[in-house]
Amino acid sequence: MNYFPERGSDAYRVSFYDLSLEYRVGPNRLAGTAVLSIVPNGPLDRVELDLGPFRIGRVLVDGRPARFRQRRDKLHVTPGRALAGPCTLEVRYAGNPRPLRSPWGGLGWEQLTDGSLVAAQPTGAASWFPCNDRVQDKAPYRISVTTASGYHVVANGRLAGKSSAGATTTWVYEQDEPMAPYLASVQIGRYRGIEIAGPVPQRLVFPPAAEERVRHDFGRQGEMIGVFARLFGPYPFGAYTVVVADDELEIPVEAQGMSIFGTNHADGGRGEERLVAHELAHQWFGNSLTLADWRDIWLHEGFATYAEWLWSEFSGGDPADEHALRWHARLARQPQDLVLADPGVRRVFDDRVYKRGALALHALRRATGDQRFFPMLREWTREHRHGSVTTAAFARHAQEHSPVPLDGLFTAWLHRGALPRLP
Repeated sequence: MNYFPERGSDAYRVSFYDLSLEYRVGPNRLAGTAVLSIVPNGPLDRVELDLGPFRIGRVLVDGRPARFRQRRDKLHVTPGRALAGPCTLEVRYAGNPRPLRSPWGGLGWEQLTDGSLVAAQPTGAASWFPCNDRVQDKAPYRISVTTASGYHVVANGRLAGKSSAGATTTWVYEQDEPMAPYLASVQIGRYRGIEIAGPVPQRLVFPPAAEERVRHDFGRQGEMIGVFARLFGPYPFGAYTVVVADDELEIPVEAQGMSIFGTNHADGGRGEERLVAHELAHQWFGNSLTLADWRDIWLHEGFATYAEWLWSEFSGGDPADEHALRWHARLARQPQDLVLADPGVRRVFDDRVYKRGALALHALRRATGDQRFFPMLREWTREHRHGSVTTAAFARHAQEHSPVPLDGLFTAWLHRGALPRLP
């Protein structure tokens, strides 16, 4: 069962997104031109795009006007002829972006007191650009944002250009590696950006008043990247950016090549360092290796949670064994009705998915031993770099690297509700 059948279309795929945006912070006004390069999977009479309630100026297919209509966060485009091969689809739109409703609250573009952020997981991409919102439809992006010159803009990928004209500045970012729509992001605020040392280029972007706290709390991030590169394989992107938004956030947010924290996550005492590790680990597990179906969310959150325990272990804190024993005891006192490999739509972000997923990986590590477990993870990230993954594929991969049968372990941890014992 597809958890979000109303999102996306399997009639085509997008091979490139080119987004040119103009944003006025005060009135929260967005005007955009989106050019999508699409490849039909067969003769295509109509293209369905996901897009929130914007006013559509015009739609062009290969430069020619096309008919369109909007209904329930969908833009239906009817070209003058059936599409049989690659083509470009241009949409001009404008309006006040707002989060889209979901069982977890608003998703997508959110206006801050003085700026904006995007937190789109899992289905909020359509809050700010037309897309094929299928998690496995990954494509490169170019994102251009023009806004008042007093604001700092961050988007996915590398900064390819920055120019000013009058009172506005245009920031152009290019994301060369393929990216799922929900991972596309734009952050706008009165921020300062600095570079920090480490094995890959890293940038911190933050409100100037929070600089001392941010520098300290993310001060071990370079070391963290080095540890994860040894355990998981090379960092999968060209650089990593952390944005500390000028607001308090309930939880941090991952985007491709980027993580977004609130000022409440930078307390000046590294009190939330486990979250720094968690969001960083998503660059491997979630952004490079992206689930093919949302029922497999544990492949993101279980791995990132286990990365918290591994960072603790390899940086001189409590070993993963101690974290596992504590969380196993806590989960044993909770309802035993969650199936990790298919938790259900409303439980996609249940904390048990995170912690039981990490416990499943720890059980696998115990069963196979470190000499096989970590090479298995490195091979997993290498084989599926910038691709889509499934639980079944991971189980097969792990078995190929294991000296013992794993069917029983995976059945107990992934496909049954009762919490198994740790090996």
